[in-house]
Amino acid sequence: MHPFSYDPFQQRAIETIDRGTSLFVAAPTGAGKTVIADYVIEQALARYQQVIYTAPVKALSNQKFRDFSARHGDEVGIMTGDVTLNPSAALLIMTTEIYRNTLLEDPARLARCAWVIFDEVHYLDDPERGTVWEEAILFTPSHINLLALSATIPNVDELATWIRQVHEREVAVIVETQRPVPLHTLFQCQNKMLASANALKHEGYRNREEWPRQWSGRNRVRHRRHDRAGQERWTVHPNRLDHLIEHLRATERLPCILFTFGRRRTEELAWEASRLPLIHPEEQAQLRRLFRELCERYQLTRDPTAQALSQLIDRGVAYHHAGMLPTVKEVVERCFVSRLVKFIVTTETFALGINMPARSVVIDTLKKRVEGHVDLIRSRQFLQMAGRAGRRGMDEAGYVYLRIQPTMISYYDVMRVIRGQPELVQSRWNTAYATLLNLYRRHGRGLLSIFPKTFYAFQTSGRRREAGLALMERKLDLLEAVGYLGVEGLTERGEFASWLYGYELLLTELHTQGHLDRLDAPSLAVLLASVVYEPRPGLRMPKSTTIGRRLEHLCEEPMGRIHRLERQFGIRPVSKSPAFQLSPGMEAWFHGAAFVRLNRLCEVDEGEIVRYFRMTVQLLRQLAEAPAAEDALRRKATLAISRINRDVIDAEQQLRLG
Repeated sequence: MHPFSYDPFQQRAIETIDRGTSLFVAAPTGAGKTVIADYVIEQALARYQQVIYTAPVKALSNQKFRDFSARHGDEVGIMTGDVTLNPSAALLIMTTEIYRNTLLEDPARLARCAWVIFDEVHYLDDPERGTVWEEAILFTPSHINLLALSATIPNVDELATWIRQVHEREVAVIVETQRPVPLHTLFQCQNKMLASANALKHEGYRNREEWPRQWSGRNRVRHRRHDRAGQERWTVHPNRLDHLIEHLRATERLPCILFTFGRRRTEELAWEASRLPLIHPEEQAQLRRLFRELCERYQLTRDPTAQALSQLIDRGVAYHHAGMLPTVKEVVERCFVSRLVKFIVTTETFALGINMPARSVVIDTLKKRVEGHVDLIRSRQFLQMAGRAGRRGMDEAGYVYLRIQPTMISYYDVMRVIRGQPELVQSRWNTAYATLLNLYRRHGRGLLSIFPKTFYAFQTSGRRREAGLALMERKLDLLEAVGYLGVEGLTERGEFASWLYGYELLLTELHTQGHLDRLDAPSLAVLLASVVYEPRPGLRMPKSTTIGRRLEHLCEEPMGRIHRLERQFGIRPVSKSPAFQLSPGMEAWFHGAAFVRLNRLCEVDEGEIVRYFRMTVQLLRQLAEAPAAEDALRRKATLAISRINRDVIDAEQQLRLG
């Protein structure tokens, strides 16, 4: 099936699949796990069976749709919430949320499905979305085999044992620790290129484990004297990016991905890197032509970001982050895949499975800001980023460079990140109200018998396990208190809420009070945008519109009541409050404004606007399809979708453009 011979671990996986046995494969990034997924797909399609492929991020789902469509044509479909193409296809790519929702709402749709592939299954550990992965595995019916693919994790056997117990089926485990392309870790410290941890300790840290934390900027040199004679001096030489790039060029270690942890930082570093021309005139001409053709295809010839990027592209440099338009990111990704872009600066989401081949990876820092404080990145994050270096069939080795400032991080912490065992995958079980409602429809209070089958219950004992079950019980008690549960199933209110994953309580309360029915279509769009939107810290509130002020006032009473009930029932975290920063932009967009106007109306990056407007469309679709919604409300939701889902917001259009 592939033009190369299989590695031993791939061959063992294929033999397991041929026996019809579920399988968990853990291997380093770049080791060739995708080959195993390809084999499952080929076998299922040859037998006229359906196979589901789930991925953690929509960018990866879109890439897989293109890759599989090129190979299998009309047999491929995709459902990601904001994109639905060929939903009855034999090979169906889904986000894990859509797969989970299908299992709960309409499991009969999966009657001919033989396999489900969980790519990047260690996402089960994600604090926000891990519950969805756990539920998706838990509720997969017995006739569907599971292929779980993961980066190297230490508790793969624990996860496999849980799946065996839950499904009462055989689950084989294959662990591969070797990469076909070896990785070499190097350091930039004191503006020197250091080839080993010993060199880092001796020349970078000057044989000291930890330096004084007096560094106040990235590009300053600080001194500290411990006695009047000045016998001991602490000196830090800044790590210059041009020095690093010259080294990569001289050692033929381009193309390179530089990972950093801030959107603005990606752009700053890319412009700094562009001072050095990295491509030959012939390559420059090819890259210009490719960039221009892609911008024309995606209608970006007048886009300001694309125009600015063209100057970087001319130098063989680019940047990529979540604040950019999806179509601009698409252009950058395709240029990088060509290997004509030699140096790309990006945030860590670029490391999540998207096939972007590079010879080298640079990690700007081993610390990042998380929930208001700066902390070390996890070893698993490091391995995920480092694994982008060195691609099979292209490179003999991959190179990972860490930019180290001794006054920012101790030598011990550096070693802890790069040599530590990857963190255990831990259950994040915290079932959504909508999940409980859908389970209650079928099982009543008997749904609590599901809890002992969860990975959370498998991993915990004693008080922790009791607390997990108690939280489910309290959520059911709250749903009963607000009138969503009846003696024989769900009430009308409960049926309505069961379609609105993540936004159940506020929207159902507004609907019960008649407010949703009284809203016109633009107000409904603004409301749902505020419900899905999560503002970044420090974002200023734009000048309120009449609609925004009215809706904010409308939400105050039910939201306050919901929070009081959740605190009363001991439920944490409480439901998210609506945030109205996007209201002026959504209102203008609904009435036909050009996209370039929206940045002036709300202080949000273009990519974020697109993301949250697409999430609004997804929630509007849930309303339009909700059986318990009135016809008038469904019509308003459908109208709102038609007004919002245009131009750059239309995710299907981006896929159709190829």
